Parts: sequence; structure tokens; C-alpha cells
Amino acid sequence: MRDVYEYAVIRVVPRVERGELINAGVVLYCQPRDYLCARVELDEARLHALDAHADVDGVRHALGAYERSCTTDAGPLGGEPLGSRFRWLTAPRSTIVQTGPVHAGLTADPGAELERLLACLVRRL
Repeated sequence: MRDVYEYAVIRVVPRVERGELINAGVVLYCQPRDYLCARVELDEARLHALDAHADVDGVRHALGAYERSCTTDAGPLGGEPLGSRFRWLTAPRSTIVQTGPVHAGLTADPGAELERLLACLVRRL
């Protein structure tokens, strides 16, 4: 049986005024499976190609917040339902680390789908 899921690409826009970006992760939510997870992989070489002076440590910290927000140790978000956390994580932002638009699909295995999306949308082929 397949269930509906939603996902958004986590992207890094090192110089917001230029609009150039790299994909650095995916956050996926599947309500029927009570599943929320984010995975990030920052390609520092690509980041430096867009901005030689990018704050890599700051970007890594911001990306890590996406992953931490999906866990049981989510800090202030920990008491929120998974759907509320997903909506908070995917709310539009005008910051260096942000998500793209939310998309939907069907899956029988949200974890495997997250890995597939990470492979095709974030990692270099």
C-alpha cells in the first residue's frame, strides 16, 4: 500500500541578492506513516563556487537544524505534531538556508523515498 507524502528540497542561497543556489538536502513528511525526516549533504566545493567567502560552519549549523527539528530531541518544536513541524520547516524564508516549494508523491517506504530524492536532487550524478 502506498501513502501520500510531501517533501521539499533544502537549498543554500549564499548570496540571496544573486538568487544562485545549490540543493543541500530534503525534508520529507508522510502523515499516514507518522514520518518526518530531513537529510542534508553539503557540497562545500559547489558552495564556494557560488561564494568564495561563504560561512560554511554557519551553513552547516543551519542545515543541521533541519535534521534536529525532525527528531525527538527537537527542542521547542519537540512538542509539536509532525505536520506542524513540517509546515514550520517549509515556511517561505528569505535566508541563506531555505526550502523550495512543497511537492507530493506516493510511497510505500518513506525512508527509501527520502534516500531516492536525496540521490536524484542533491547528490552529483
